[in-house]
Amino acid sequence: MTPVPAPQLIALDWWALGAVIALSAGAMLLLLLEFVPAKPGSSRAAVLSLLTLAISAAAVFVARDARRSIFDGMFVHDGFTVFFTLLFCAIGAVSVLLSWDYVRRTGIHHAEYYVLLLCATLGMIVMAASNDLITIFVGLELMSLGLYVLVGFRRAHLESNEAALKYFLLGAFASGFLLYGIALLYGATGTTSLTRMAAFLSESPLRGNPMFVAGGLLLLTGFAFKVAAVPFHMWTPDAYDGAPTSVTAFMSAGAKAAGFAALLRVGLTALGGMPAEWGPILSAIAILTMTVGNVTALLQTNLKRMLAYSSIAHAGYILVALVAGGRDGASAALFYLAVYSFMNLGAFGIVTMLGRGREERVLVSDLAGLGFRQPLVGLAMTVFMISLGGIPPTAGFMGKVYVFKVALGAGLVPLVIIGVLNSVVSVFYYLRVTVALYMQEPQGEPTEVSWAAPAVVALLVTLALTLWWGIQAHDLLLEAQRSVMGLL
Repeated sequence: MTPVPAPQLIALDWWALGAVIALSAGAMLLLLLEFVPAKPGSSRAAVLSLLTLAISAAAVFVARDARRSIFDGMFVHDGFTVFFTLLFCAIGAVSVLLSWDYVRRTGIHHAEYYVLLLCATLGMIVMAASNDLITIFVGLELMSLGLYVLVGFRRAHLESNEAALKYFLLGAFASGFLLYGIALLYGATGTTSLTRMAAFLSESPLRGNPMFVAGGLLLLTGFAFKVAAVPFHMWTPDAYDGAPTSVTAFMSAGAKAAGFAALLRVGLTALGGMPAEWGPILSAIAILTMTVGNVTALLQTNLKRMLAYSSIAHAGYILVALVAGGRDGASAALFYLAVYSFMNLGAFGIVTMLGRGREERVLVSDLAGLGFRQPLVGLAMTVFMISLGGIPPTAGFMGKVYVFKVALGAGLVPLVIIGVLNSVVSVFYYLRVTVALYMQEPQGEPTEVSWAAPAVVALLVTLALTLWWGIQAHDLLLEAQRSVMGLL
């Protein structure tokens, strides 16, 4: 008998896998480069990381109009995957630019730092592109393990070690919930494939099955931890505060976007849109998340902890879009994730620039008078704060407009009222930063700013996008709408 030839990946499949291949190859090459001597303080690891992220983004952009299902449908390349891959590569690139001088200045300049950052980015992409619960879990753990180590990368600092341990223990606990939920869903439907699960549910009145309901709730619990939704948010302030600030910037944008990407794909693909039964649960979580995040942020004097509670509150706004459901709800969530990522990266980026040497200045009072001494820093920080607060003409304002508009269209008037009230509360602590910048005199030695060309480039890019998407948001929203079309 003539042997049957093994199936071969066609050229388009290689392009669809280009981001995964490039990030894997770049991480391994970075490790191998450690065997080649380099000058002290060499930037080759940062340069190679940027090149890797650029190749990853280019590969997925080339095949952006194709829809491919690879590895028996476990990995899919569609508009949703393209949107999040480009977003994660952009987040990674900005994080590398912010880290360039920061890691050298704070004494953590090792190639392993960039290897872990690339591996975490790879995990995020796998989460967004996975069409199977098993590969979602693999991507989540790849991202999480990289972040656990990055949070504790300042080994000589007790607070960094403590933050990493807390994050790891609570993360492992949340992974247990996620795995148990996957096991129950597999027991109820006989598959871990999201597409096959959707087909099974369409032919079977199984949604009331206790095993299926319990599995869905446990899965939601695992994702809620990753996006820092209340009451699964307790790790966030300690991890953000103890981690190196450049790592905090990366995880505040990337990990949250990856968690919501996986949650959206599961909800829209396997469950045909967020089930109506989940509405009250998601609404309650959204209300708690917005309220607890904003009220607790009012009490913070540490910039990193304030922004940590702020990120919790923003997870609540995104959950409002998920409660609204459908194409409009999902596209509003994608738009919000994109604009939130860049304005948050910009805010944390400024914090990475404060101080000299290994010194870090992370208190709100450290910003006193800085707006006049360093006009660019003052202007940028003001823009990021008013954007996070949802004040026009910034991207944050447009993000909240789209989210609340979709929620009103879905008849969620009480949820919108609570969201708007929470936005008003948040303005107080965001403007408190602006008051410190321009209306307070420094107590003691004024805060210095560590200027470095890569950090300035990252700052200008995030500032420009925050303003541009506040003025011209239609194109980004249109891309978000196109991205979710294939999931519905």
